[in-house]
Amino acid sequence: MPETLNLFLIDLTYVKPVEEIDPLLDAHYAFLDRQYADGIFLASGPKVPRTGGAIIARGTDRAALEEILTQDPFFQAKVAEYTVTEFIPKRHAVSLQEALTATD
Repeated sequence: MPETLNLFLIDLTYVKPVEEIDPLLDAHYAFLDRQYADGIFLASGPKVPRTGGAIIARGTDRAALEEILTQDPFFQAKVAEYTVTEFIPKRHAVSLQEALTATD
């Protein structure tokens, strides 16, 4: 894995009821799809129980990632809060290395 590549855990916590979240889901999914297409997001999904979601992202610049998150309809509608944790992967599954290399 490249030493300059950091991974990010993005924890979304809903701050509004799911009745306000659900109408935004299609737009949120479109946002996620753009980030997958750009090779930024690696995995995402809802928390269990459904109190928010989680995203695993890749990158070298936390500020750029935080700017990307401002494009999420959940962020724009102020229905979720985000906690971003950056980490440097020192150990990983071979399949993760292959996935990261394939998107470079």
